[in-house]
Amino acid sequence: MTHTLEVRNLTKKYERFTLDNVSFDLPMGCIMGVVGENGAGKSTLFKAILNLIHRNAGEILFWGKPMTDKDTKMREQIGVAFDAICFSEVLTVKQVGNIGKYTYKNWDSAQFQELVTRFELPLKAEIKTLSKGMKMKLNLAFAMSHNAKLLILDEPTAGLDPIARDELLDLFLDFVQDEEHSILISSHITTDLEKIADYITFINKGKLAFTKEKDTLLYQYGIVRCGEKDLDAVKNAGCIAWKKNECNYDVLVEDREAMKRTFPHLVIDNATIDEIMLLTVKGERV
Repeated sequence: MTHTLEVRNLTKKYERFTLDNVSFDLPMGCIMGVVGENGAGKSTLFKAILNLIHRNAGEILFWGKPMTDKDTKMREQIGVAFDAICFSEVLTVKQVGNIGKYTYKNWDSAQFQELVTRFELPLKAEIKTLSKGMKMKLNLAFAMSHNAKLLILDEPTAGLDPIARDELLDLFLDFVQDEEHSILISSHITTDLEKIADYITFINKGKLAFTKEKDTLLYQYGIVRCGEKDLDAVKNAGCIAWKKNECNYDVLVEDREAMKRTFPHLVIDNATIDEIMLLTVKGERV
């Protein structure tokens, strides 16, 4: 399998926080969602991948090769949109497009205009007059208008209404249709990732909790709802973590169907990404 991005043992140390030995692969033509609590290390991860901060250890490969600060050709293949606007607030939308012409050799003015129109961004409006959601749309229009093959997006749907978010998700799915483009995207709105992601990477307190195929999480994992008398049997049958509620226990399991066969008298529900994260972090472990 060809990988767009390979992260190997990535470590970044701060005085009070460490992104610790994180590794994962993003296959070409796929979307990977990165999830975790605030302060878990998602933005640090993205900055370290892009060489925007010094990393203490680890290797980052794009299309099988490391990227240096002078490697402008490779950087042209990466579109980036963080949650904060990266342009002067006095610039207009049109002027941002003009900057793209002088920044990227592969800048596509027609694509930028198409996205600006699609996002209903007023060309003559100064950035300071735009809402947070419109600023994010401008960031995305810029990131997607120089023929990048990889998009790295930090909370791109934050601050958008459900209709606008759904429009962006469709745009992201269109972007990867040719199987040569890929997206690495962080989001607190895990239902968005459930719609579009192929893989989910969970960062918890600077450590990699897991990288899994999204379909495995949604269609194989489950949550057993049981009382105390069944808890030990369920745990021994293969659970990941469990948490006590007011009246019963929620037990996270990897194989929902196997549990249904073993415990036909128990309620066993599908697990959402939010529930998997919560039980992985807050639950008791085997």
